[in-house]
Amino acid sequence: MGNQVKTIILLGLLTVLLVWIGGFFGQRGMVTAFIFALAINFFAYWFSDRMVLAMYRAREVAENEAPVLYQTVRQLVQVADLPMPKIYIYDSANPNAFATGRNPQHAAIAVSSGLLDILTPEEIKGVLAHEMSHIKDRDILIATVAATLAAAITFLARMAQWAAMFGGGDRDRREGGNPIALAGLLLMAILAPIAALLVQMAISRSREYLADSQGAKISGNPLFLANALRKLETAGRRFPLRTANPATSHLFIVQPFSAKGLFNLFSTHPPMEERIARLESMV
Repeated sequence: MGNQVKTIILLGLLTVLLVWIGGFFGQRGMVTAFIFALAINFFAYWFSDRMVLAMYRAREVAENEAPVLYQTVRQLVQVADLPMPKIYIYDSANPNAFATGRNPQHAAIAVSSGLLDILTPEEIKGVLAHEMSHIKDRDILIATVAATLAAAITFLARMAQWAAMFGGGDRDRREGGNPIALAGLLLMAILAPIAALLVQMAISRSREYLADSQGAKISGNPLFLANALRKLETAGRRFPLRTANPATSHLFIVQPFSAKGLFNLFSTHPPMEERIARLESMV
């Protein structure tokens, strides 16, 4: 199954989950929560790029400051048929990169100083091609839609939790405050946000696989990105980004901080071994 199809199915699952939970409160509760989530993510969609760049103190660089980056990006935008994005560098020993911006006409690519220190020009090209793929596929928009649905589900689930505690909820009133129904409502209120988060993470992983594949084609050689990912994974363990905000982790090309045990379930990135294996199989 293609990653585009997986994304559509996963977004559909989030929508179904939202409608199902909304049924406990009637149409008005569902619509209210959805509008609330839309308002939050509308702001995030239009201003998140500035917030993220400021959060990591990324500074826009001129061509004379980073000639290799500019030359490489110019080659890639011609292949990908995209506008020239703004280029940023942020100081961090953690080797990483991310793309942001609400559409290709307002896109930016940021790379860390640590990444520039350890990668060859070909490997940098592989990383930049991966980020160009995110821009081309409008992954920021897809992430925003997923976040909107997940936020609405979480909001409704919290409403359901209070309803279960105090005997509220449209369905409970119809059933006369049935204790079994209230227990089911409380269980749903606990599990629904976890399910929404897992689906949201699965969407992010699917987009990473797609960006790897398309980025390899844009760069002209899958091994550029495969070799870069191997280096980034190794160096990332030695120099985790301790100031990373988990809410922005999905933007980075590799996980910016270490996640172990149960936290791997909520990782926004696929297993590195699988990503590298898929790239090498394209050769």
